[in-house]
Amino acid sequence: MQGVNFRAYTRDKARAAGVEGWVRNLSDGRVEAVFEGSRSAVQRMVSWCYSGPIHAEVEKVDLVWEEPSGNEGSFAILW
Repeated sequence: MQGVNFRAYTRDKARAAGVEGWVRNLSDGRVEAVFEGSRSAVQRMVSWCYSGPIHAEVEKVDLVWEEPSGNEGSFAILW
């Protein structure tokens, strides 16, 4: 969902949770994110993604669990 500051809210939530990674808009209107951190912090972020910010209309969340790369360093918005 684009146009509701989903990326900025995701960045702020992730930083507050101590989660590293990134978030970006895709050309088809979807939002893609990578979260790295403690399992509980990442699970909180994933749970939040099901609702997102106040004006978001989340239709679906696709989830893929992978081994952390350890290369993220912080949480950023990619353009």
